[in-house]
Amino acid sequence: MAHVAEWKKETVQDLQNIISGNRTVAIVSIDRIPGSQLQSIRSKLRGDMQLMVAKKTLIKLALEGAKGEKKGIEGLAEHIDGQAAILGTNMNPFKLFKVLASNVQPMPAKGGEVAPHDIVIKAGETSFPPGPIVGELGKVGIPASIDKGKVMIKKEATPVKKGAVISRELAQVLTKLEVFPFSAGITVDGAYEDGLLYQPKDLDIDLDAYRTNLTTGIQSAFNLAVFTAYATPLTAVPLIQKARMQALSLAVFAGIVNKGSASLILSKAYGGMLALAQMMSADALDSDLQALLAGAAVASTAPAVPEKGAAKAEEKKDEPEKVSEDDAVAGLGALFG
Repeated sequence: MAHVAEWKKETVQDLQNIISGNRTVAIVSIDRIPGSQLQSIRSKLRGDMQLMVAKKTLIKLALEGAKGEKKGIEGLAEHIDGQAAILGTNMNPFKLFKVLASNVQPMPAKGGEVAPHDIVIKAGETSFPPGPIVGELGKVGIPASIDKGKVMIKKEATPVKKGAVISRELAQVLTKLEVFPFSAGITVDGAYEDGLLYQPKDLDIDLDAYRTNLTTGIQSAFNLAVFTAYATPLTAVPLIQKARMQALSLAVFAGIVNKGSASLILSKAYGGMLALAQMMSADALDSDLQALLAGAAVASTAPAVPEKGAAKAEEKKDEPEKVSEDDAVAGLGALFG
């Protein structure tokens, strides 16, 4: 039996401690991160998560050893690619992805790397004055010319496609154009929480769109519950208010006099009397009715003055309920859990 170095055993044990001690476990990539930036990120996130860099084989052993405690976690091994690390946190995977993405910084190409995506250069004016840059652009497949004292890129170009090698010459030109194809930061390659495995595409969501959809869903569900008289702690009061208004309307329509409807029935009768009086000739009306009609006409032409604070109250009423970013992220975790 081959001897296993003690430091390897200790490393696997430390990795398993991170796995068992956190709600969310992720495989993260730390490729292309300068040492100083990695230390800065780790310092900034200390307290919220644990990060440990290790060899792929040791990470796989740690995941395999933890599958008895966390069912299915060994599936994270499929997401190990490049220089990897284990990250443990009590954040849900969606919030973790967002926090790490906010610490990613663009990085220029140096030459010799594989393009992570099609690198597209848009047509238009550049900030360069006429000079050798025109030839440099043309040499790497970016058509350029001089117009009104400025270097212009004549048409959109794709000097390198995804998977192709970026030449040193192209890398220098891209840097001058401030086109940075790479990013440096801790990126999630796969995450695990409560028996579920997440890929980056599952976690990379538009939180604004999610928040809007969540708010719309809440409002639609509330309206449906009130419309169908479905009683819940949230709809009980609106349902009682709705029932009261409907009962009051019925009482007024049917002429049923009670404490709540009496004043409304009188107002309705008074309005009907004025409407009838307006249909009659002035000769058939006494002086009191003529004065009432004249006063009603003046009141109808006067601009309505809202009560103080009424406009603001109505505006506030119409505003959709705001959902915080943390609530949106937490909602996503609950949705997949």
